[in-house]
Amino acid sequence: MSREQDGSMSIIDSIRRQVTPVHPEGYIFIAAFGFGALILGSFFSPLGWIGAIATAWCVYFFRDPVRFTPVDDSLVISPADGVICSIGFFIPPPELGLGAEPMLRIAVFMSVFDCHVNRAPVSGRVAKIAYKPGVFVNADLDKASEDNERNGLVIESAAGRIGVVQIAGLIARRIVCFVRQGETLGAGERFGLIRFGSRVDVYLPGAARPLVTTGSKAVAGETVLADLRAEAARRNFKAG
Repeated sequence: MSREQDGSMSIIDSIRRQVTPVHPEGYIFIAAFGFGALILGSFFSPLGWIGAIATAWCVYFFRDPVRFTPVDDSLVISPADGVICSIGFFIPPPELGLGAEPMLRIAVFMSVFDCHVNRAPVSGRVAKIAYKPGVFVNADLDKASEDNERNGLVIESAAGRIGVVQIAGLIARRIVCFVRQGETLGAGERFGLIRFGSRVDVYLPGAARPLVTTGSKAVAGETVLADLRAEAARRNFKAG
């Protein structure tokens, strides 16, 4: 490769690092919003501008930024961007098969302005995937964990079985899961997406120690939600 070509590749790589990519799940929506903006603008210019703003929001909604995930099997990483809306002990959804005893649950609420790409909280094998239809009440409410449409994963990790539940929200009508039963996930790896505004619950063994508080902000693939052992080791990071 020539020096000129090498320089060009460096510029391209630099641009890619600075520009947040869009998840492929969003392409059809962005195209629809853009087409709608053109149609509206052809009738009345101000409507076209409103459509353009809506299209820009759609691009923003489906962003899929690179995240740097701590590499430590004892840590539980946030599966979603948003606000910690609930921490406590709750019985996990019966379809997960995690038993009838309460487990530590940490819930992350995603608004329509948060990135909605979901990431694995721990490394391990996907032992089970269970979908359950339901209603679409505000995902910020506790009853959403029981009543709303949801899709749950059970991940067999080094520290035991962890439950991760994608919950549809008030205006969300589509839960997307990228993985299949039997596949292996790394902590911070993308496993799904929810449109538009929703919640993700994580069910952990009772010995897990929460490291966040209700109301704090979480970043998917980066924020440490809990520690599965008494003493935390030195953290390393990986990009993904």
